[in-house]
Amino acid sequence: MSGGPILVLQMQRMGDLVLTYPLLLWLGRCYPGHQIHVVAEESFFTPLLPVSPPAAYISWAEAASGALLGQHYRLVVNLSIRPEAARLAGQVSADIKVGPVLEADGALRVRGAWQLYRQSLVQSNRYNRFHWADLNALDIVPFSATQNTHFALPREPQGPEAKSVGVFVGASEPTKRPDAAFYAGLVRELLDRGLRPVLLGGEGDLGVAREIRALFDHPALDLVGKLSLAELVAAGSTLGLFITPDTGPMHVAAWTGLRTLNLSVGNVNPWETGPYQPGHLVLRSSVSCARGCWACGRASALCRQGLSPKRVAALAAVALRGPAERLERLQMPGLILYGTERTPEGLFGLRRLGLPGAGPAPMAEELAGVFWRAFFLWRLSGADQGPVRAAWEALGVAQPRLAASLRRSLPGLGAGAARLAAQLGAGGCAPPRRLVSQTPPFWRPLAGYLEVALENEDATAESFRRCLEHLEALAAIL
Repeated sequence: MSGGPILVLQMQRMGDLVLTYPLLLWLGRCYPGHQIHVVAEESFFTPLLPVSPPAAYISWAEAASGALLGQHYRLVVNLSIRPEAARLAGQVSADIKVGPVLEADGALRVRGAWQLYRQSLVQSNRYNRFHWADLNALDIVPFSATQNTHFALPREPQGPEAKSVGVFVGASEPTKRPDAAFYAGLVRELLDRGLRPVLLGGEGDLGVAREIRALFDHPALDLVGKLSLAELVAAGSTLGLFITPDTGPMHVAAWTGLRTLNLSVGNVNPWETGPYQPGHLVLRSSVSCARGCWACGRASALCRQGLSPKRVAALAAVALRGPAERLERLQMPGLILYGTERTPEGLFGLRRLGLPGAGPAPMAEELAGVFWRAFFLWRLSGADQGPVRAAWEALGVAQPRLAASLRRSLPGLGAGAARLAAQLGAGGCAPPRRLVSQTPPFWRPLAGYLEVALENEDATAESFRRCLEHLEALAAIL
C-alpha cells in the first residue's frame, strides 16, 4: 500500500459538499499523515473554506485539465453522480477506489457495498434509514471512528439572538419549499410572538421575496439576494434559530452550530438529507406518501398542506424559549416532529418528539425502517444480527398478518432474483428496476440491492452467490 494522499470527488451542490465534511474528519483520523484532496465546484468550496475540515481543494476545471493524473493516491472516493467524475475516478492511479468508476474496458462499476446500497435507493427509498453523510463513509470508516466522534449540540442563543429567527425562503425546486403565502403568514406570526424574523435567500429567490412582501408589508429585515455565502455564514452567528426547507444553507447552518428547524416538504427524505448534527428539529407531514418520497407524482404536494404559519411559529417560540421537555408534550395533528440524534453506531438518527396524538403512528412503516436498517448493518458492515431478529419479532407482534404474508412471499423474491441473474448472465438487458417493481413493497430494499449488485457485476456466478447468501440470511431470520 502507498503512502499517497486521499482523493474525494464531490462535484454536486453546496449541501452535498457540506455533508462530505464528516467524511473528511473521519479520513483525517483513520489515515493520519495522509493529505486529503477534494475536487469540488469552486463557487461552493471557496466561501466555505473557513468552516471546512482540513483539506486541499481542487476545482473541477483544474481536475479536468489533468492536474491529478501525475499523482498516485492511497484512496479515491467518488461521491458524485456526474459521468465526468466516474471518468476521472477511472483515470487516476490509486490503491483503492470507492464509488462509481469508469473502468478501462468502458464499463461503469460501483465499488463498495454501501455505495451500491446508495445506488439501490433510486425510486425505492421509502424504508431507508441511512443519512447521505453516513453513506459517504460506511465503506471505509469503521464504527470505532464514528462512535468516538461527538458533534456539539447547537449553541444556546444569548441576548438579542434569542429573538432573532432566520427564515430561508428558497430551495432547489419550488416543490421543496412552502409557498409565498405561507412565508408571509409565518413572518406575521413570528412578529406577533415578539420574535424578530429575518428573510434570507439567494439571488434566485428574489421573486419569492417579492411575492411575500406583496402579501404582507412586514417590518421584517429582508436580506434575500443581498448576502454572499460567506456573509450568510457570518449572519448565522447572530440568529437563535434557522427555519428552512431542505437546502444547502440548512446544512451550513447545522454544521456551524446554528439550530435549525427543517420544514421537510416535497420529494426529500429527512432520514437521508435532514440536518446531520444532533439537536436540530425536523417537521414533516404524516401523510403516507411523505414517509419516503423520491419524486412527487401528485397534482399538488400533500406534504405541504399540513404546515400552517401559526403552528410553525408556535414551535419556533417553544424551541427558542421553552425548556426542551415542552417539545416532548407538543401535539401537532397531521405533522410529525423529529429531533436529530446519534445512534449507538455513531450514525445519524431521528427521534420522534411530541405526544402520540401528534399524528397517526405508522407502526408497520416505522418497524420496516428499523428492520431494514438493522439488516443492512448486519449484512454489509458485520454488525450483530440480534437487532434484526428483534425488529422482525416486533413486526410480528404488531402486524401478525403482515408478517405471515411476508413469509409466504419471500420465495418469490428469490425466484425473481434468479430470473434476473439468468437474463443478465445470458447477455440480456433487463428493464430498469424490474425486480423492484415486481416485488411486494416490504421486500423492495433488498430487491433493489440485489438488482444493482447483479447488474454491477454482469450477473457473474460469484455475484449471484452473494445474493443467495443475503436471501438465505433473511430466510433464517424469518
